[in-house]
Amino acid sequence: MNNLVTPMVSSAAAARNDANISRMLVEQGKITLEQVDSVKRLQLEDGCSFGEAAQRLGLVSESDIQHVLSHQFDYPYQTFGQGDYPSALAAAYHPFSAEVETLRSVRSQLMLHWFAAGHKTLAIASVNPGDGTSMLAANLAVVFSQLGRQTLLVDANLRNPSQHKIFNLGAGRGLSDVLAGRAGMDMVAMAESFIDLSLFPAGSPVPNPQELINRPSFNLINDGLRDRFDIILYDTPAFSTAADALTIAVRAGGVLLVVRKNHTSMADLGAFSDQLRRCGTEVVGSVLVSF
Repeated sequence: MNNLVTPMVSSAAAARNDANISRMLVEQGKITLEQVDSVKRLQLEDGCSFGEAAQRLGLVSESDIQHVLSHQFDYPYQTFGQGDYPSALAAAYHPFSAEVETLRSVRSQLMLHWFAAGHKTLAIASVNPGDGTSMLAANLAVVFSQLGRQTLLVDANLRNPSQHKIFNLGAGRGLSDVLAGRAGMDMVAMAESFIDLSLFPAGSPVPNPQELINRPSFNLINDGLRDRFDIILYDTPAFSTAADALTIAVRAGGVLLVVRKNHTSMADLGAFSDQLRRCGTEVVGSVLVSF
């Protein structure tokens, strides 16, 4: 009987793939060259892949193999001990978890209903401090960059910025300095360890964040960023503490609302949504978080 299924990967390609995996595992110190020989012997005996054989021998874990594969296919993420990012940045550490699968679902909905329509900017906003806006923005920025889209995360929370802490940038100049005319757009920097992800930190503390956000230069900056990036996410301060979020959302054109479980008042959320719509901003959707 003829075989009706044709292998999509040639034996030569599979051998190259196994060689790349073994090389990367050795370089990372996960296995030794002597252990590579043991893995290959088991491969020959059972006809399995290099990764499967290494796991059977107890030399590596499933997460070790997934991490190596992620680099082969330009889907970078971190293992614990790398990057020193907070554990809540799940997209960096647990790309195959249910939590990150939910983030990818949110990403898909935003791509279909917002970015595919030609929009490039989106504000991430919430009613109250502590609703999880900054961490959701950071996670979404990572998963968008993993699509291969040039992604920029702008920390527009000039009152209580946190993205520089999440991504270990350290204190320095950023958006506030550019708006004040004290710095140029070279403040935008690639995020370490993440392909296609850039960060625009909030910058120096200022006494007049609302006035800076309302300057015409914000629109000029926004237009310039649209020319350079495919996806631009704005992390904003809580609406209950300042009107900055409303202003930024209007400039972005659309907003994703963050609702924290057992924390966000539905009445307050409704009032915020109404104000956004009256200002001509589209509420693209809402996300329930438990950060």
